[in-house]
Amino acid sequence: MRIDRDTFREILDSITRNRSRSLLTGFGVFWGIFMLMLLIGGGQGLKELMEKNFEGFATNTCIAFAGETTKPFKGFKKDRSWAMTYKDVDRVRNLVPELDVVSPNITLWGRTADRDDNTFSGSLKGVFANYSKIETPKLYYGRYLNEMDIDQERKVCVIGKKVYKNLFPEGGDPCGKSIRIDGIYYQVVGVDYNEGNISINGSADETISIPLTLMKRSYNMGETIHLLCFTAKEGITMSDIIPKVREVIARNHYIDPTDEQAVFMINTQLLFGIVDSLFKGINFLIWLIGLGTLLAGAIGVSNIMMVSVKERTTEIGIRRAIGATPKMILSQIIAESIVLTLTAGLMGIVFSVLILAGVELGMTSDGILKTHFQVSFATAMLSALLLTVLGVLAGLAPSLRAMNIKPVDAMRDE
Repeated sequence: MRIDRDTFREILDSITRNRSRSLLTGFGVFWGIFMLMLLIGGGQGLKELMEKNFEGFATNTCIAFAGETTKPFKGFKKDRSWAMTYKDVDRVRNLVPELDVVSPNITLWGRTADRDDNTFSGSLKGVFANYSKIETPKLYYGRYLNEMDIDQERKVCVIGKKVYKNLFPEGGDPCGKSIRIDGIYYQVVGVDYNEGNISINGSADETISIPLTLMKRSYNMGETIHLLCFTAKEGITMSDIIPKVREVIARNHYIDPTDEQAVFMINTQLLFGIVDSLFKGINFLIWLIGLGTLLAGAIGVSNIMMVSVKERTTEIGIRRAIGATPKMILSQIIAESIVLTLTAGLMGIVFSVLILAGVELGMTSDGILKTHFQVSFATAMLSALLLTVLGVLAGLAPSLRAMNIKPVDAMRDE
């Protein structure tokens, strides 16, 4: 539909003459698109905040640990305590080929680390180098533990963010410097800024990680492990192999393979699936509510345009009498509807973006933006296209009515 300069001037004149009606018409569309953008941006921010709780954590991980038995088995009574050992690590790795990474974990809580006059009490965690594939570190300085550290039992450590802030208040790169834990000096080789809220025997920002082999010998912890973390290979569903892993572990500890409380497993793949499904439902509701509000605004535009056409019956009839074609009348009414809808809608988009930017400003800490409460450019453009379509649809019925006005009927109406 092509609009010449004269037609566009007539559209603006019509909107100016009916200023109060135009404002009323535009408000419904403005509110509709404003709510839609606000809901989309808010939903995106909420999803990002939720995902930060899982930051650095593999989505296909399972964590196994020992609990009390709830079923008798082969002469052993229920309510029996037991512990996993390093032999379980080897059995699981060798007998369950569907697994990718198998990594044990031992932890001591409430260990005090000190450096000069600074102290911090947190978790001391013994891990292998491949643990980084379970809980991926977000290294701010240095590196993570490697195979040489494990094999040679090096006295090195990777510290969490809070540990770093407390022991090194002056800031700067702490790598190469030493901290003391229980009388043993460890050289810092990395700083992990991972702030995810999934805690595996201690929050990542309050944890000091050292080679598992060193921790086992230094604290005389024997063959016991506290957790066994493992990930599935690509294309393997964790829920399908958990019973097999449980059976491998239970078999060597005289535990009923169906006793889920004895060999307790946390399937994070299932947790991630639940969260993903939740936000799919939230996004559907957001679009449903937003589009419903927009549609209500478009219906309001159509009704107001219909009233406008009725009031301008004489004007349209005179234009028809002096040579205006039905196509010209149709173009003007639809164009007027598009201009009103698109102008109000774009103002709603801009206003919502400003509000969301203010929310983002409030979520900034230490100069770092914690989450993005904002809509993408593609979403804004899609919304503008949707507004144009709604403008055409809203102006269709009034324009058809205007086309059917005959000059004689218009004069009679006058």
